[in-house]
Amino acid sequence: MSTQRARPGPLFIPQRNKHVEFEPPPDLKGGNLTPDLQPNTPPTLVENAPQISQIGQYLLLEQLDTTGSIQILRAVHRNTQEEFVCKIIPIEKYRETLAAYWRINAHPHINSIHEIILGATKAYTFFKRHHGDLHSYVRSKRKLREPEASRLFRQIMEAVSCCHENGIILRDLKLRKFVFKDCEKTELKLEGLEDACVLGDDDDDALADKHGCPAYVSPEILTTMERYSGRAADVWSAGVMLYTLLAGRYPFHDSEPGVLFSKIRRGAYSVPEGISSRAKCLIRNVLRRDPAERLSCAEALMHPWLRPSDTHTRPHKSSAPRESDQTVPSFTTPNEESLFA
Repeated sequence: MSTQRARPGPLFIPQRNKHVEFEPPPDLKGGNLTPDLQPNTPPTLVENAPQISQIGQYLLLEQLDTTGSIQILRAVHRNTQEEFVCKIIPIEKYRETLAAYWRINAHPHINSIHEIILGATKAYTFFKRHHGDLHSYVRSKRKLREPEASRLFRQIMEAVSCCHENGIILRDLKLRKFVFKDCEKTELKLEGLEDACVLGDDDDDALADKHGCPAYVSPEILTTMERYSGRAADVWSAGVMLYTLLAGRYPFHDSEPGVLFSKIRRGAYSVPEGISSRAKCLIRNVLRRDPAERLSCAEALMHPWLRPSDTHTRPHKSSAPRESDQTVPSFTTPNEESLFA
């Protein structure tokens, strides 16, 4: 697959509101860090608040999650009281971990780094807070009406398309990866790029690693011992997301991983009744078993169902009961976690 693009400039990291005086840690003296990534003092314990620490102008509060070696904490800026998400990365891994961010210019539907503060052993990376993830939102709604689903899915595909154009393969696309920028839940952003794959050659997206969430993984990853197209695999995962937005259930699901993978390998699924012919058309064109026959992100964005003017005319809603094992789960099951190295 060949793409042509202009290489974007380096990641812009906003200046701090106020310079923080510090003594450089001994192990970082004499380094070649850029002016925006200067080392800072390690977190200090806030008096009378044993579970709150401070780094620069930020208070680090409770832990939200852990992903591999990355700790994710809630943070608050002391001066503005604005909330942030702080991802704490081992200092020796932060450049590699954040490499994908340097490939992307500011994009409205991709999370961007607000500030990085380097300590002696860790890098503290701050992002704007979000207002919940898309998986939880769909679960609470059971499924989305087509106008809303179309608007949100277009934002998803714009984010994925931008990554593909800049030589980034996401590999682990799923509903949880997208979060809301606003409390009204109208604007999405891709939450992070830490586990994305940065291509050495933008025109060669062939990958060999088996990485992804089982419910979203593409057939070719399960059936081939050879390399596969990372962009096409991302499109398949996006297709699973689209199906789930409209149907409120996964196209492929089973409590046993072996049975689930068998269903995915066959690529057989039923398009639910009650959705428009245009939506069915887009689903069928991104969830094609043969990766060579799938639409690219750019092609999907040209589909009539994703045009803002599309009216999303819906046929009569089917009264057929839903399969209970296909609903979006209300909790994380082993099948929601990656089974790949």
